[in-house]
Amino acid sequence: MFSLEKIEHRYGTRTVLRVDAWRGEPGEHWLLAGASGSGKTTLLHVLAGLTVPTAGRVFVAGTDLRALAGGALDHWRGRHVGLVPQRLHLVAALDVRDNLRLARHLGGLPDDAARIAALLAAVGVGDLADRYPRQLSQGQAQRVAIARAVVNRPALVLADEPTANLDDAHAAAALELLRSQAMEAGATLVVATHDARARPLLPHVYALPARPGDAA
Repeated sequence: MFSLEKIEHRYGTRTVLRVDAWRGEPGEHWLLAGASGSGKTTLLHVLAGLTVPTAGRVFVAGTDLRALAGGALDHWRGRHVGLVPQRLHLVAALDVRDNLRLARHLGGLPDDAARIAALLAAVGVGDLADRYPRQLSQGQAQRVAIARAVVNRPALVLADEPTANLDDAHAAAALELLRSQAMEAGATLVVATHDARARPLLPHVYALPARPGDAA
């Protein structure tokens, strides 16, 4: 489903990410582990095609990401990758329903009112479709962001620190929601976190070193 080969990313002379090889199969659920500053967010962005690594090759859903650029890359990402970022980035000017409609549009897919309604109901915010992001609690906004990430049934779902600042009950609920929605979409799931509470729920683990720039 995805594979990384000899990945390295640098800012000037500082190496912030190094991955010799990593492969994920369709439907697998991965914990991307590592201390703060180890490059987890950078690696998620590499997988999503948001960051072009300084060196190495990235294949996702059968596509060599080096072969895509500009609008073609944006369209590919909208269709094949669902991302739940740390800062949820819901579009403030759009209501909940239209945030998901926009995701459909960016993926080159037709509007699907039934799919959107069913998905919002599945994540527990079906009655909030007409609300704007400013009218949502943090937990509600997170559920909308998860729904947006899977509305196009992507091959790859990426989540960046989805349990940050959540108590045990809400952290478990957020992780289970990600897992269930990824399973419904038939997607490979990668959750980047240093939260030890996620480990029992995600059977595959890929761990980054604390300081990739110090690696040999």
